[in-house]
Amino acid sequence: MSANLHIDALRLAYDTPRGPHVVVDGFSLALAAGEIACLFGPSGCGKTTVLRAIAGFEPLRAGEIRLGERTLSSLQQHLPPEARRVGMMFQEYALFPHLDAARNIAFGLRRLPRAQQQARVAEMLALVGLAEAGERYPHELSGGQQQRIALARALAPAPALLLLDEPFSNLDGATRERLTVEVRAILRQAGQTAILVTHNEAEAQAMADRIGVMHGGRITRWIETSAR
Repeated sequence: MSANLHIDALRLAYDTPRGPHVVVDGFSLALAAGEIACLFGPSGCGKTTVLRAIAGFEPLRAGEIRLGERTLSSLQQHLPPEARRVGMMFQEYALFPHLDAARNIAFGLRRLPRAQQQARVAEMLALVGLAEAGERYPHELSGGQQQRIALARALAPAPALLLLDEPFSNLDGATRERLTVEVRAILRQAGQTAILVTHNEAEAQAMADRIGVMHGGRITRWIETSAR
């Protein structure tokens, strides 16, 4: 089930021989359950670092990240990534080449009884419009189909929040344009709370309800989109 996300005064930095290099400073965000937001800006503005912190891959120097009633990260607490109920979809689809589409989707469902796994996989294949592709291997799928299987795999464990890091950057222009619309519709149908990171303005406008323009490690303004 989706949940509200609250990020307060986030500060993220990397250690260097000259001292901490601050990448994100004073970043705050409130996201309602079922809302799709976008962090938009050029490379190096800190948007992917924010996603990594939400997922649990980066420790905080200051601030707090809460999802629903749970604190994911603060100076006093840091839940490991696997305990956060946060799904992440990267630029690289990272599908396992030796597993067919159905088994790729089932990868995060290993703790469920086999019958429940099969039912959830079938549900996800239908959701992404590939109900007949479960026995096909990644090399037998187009780039767009691989992307939808990767999305199905990310959604299968029912994350409270889904993070998408430049998910369409490896696709040609026509496929990217089509998939942004399709993926938004899939997320809407699933009622999924999500954050997209991109430097592509058309992609941001097509996918998100709101766009947070980032500069200097923080959001400088919000843009409401026509997609809402």
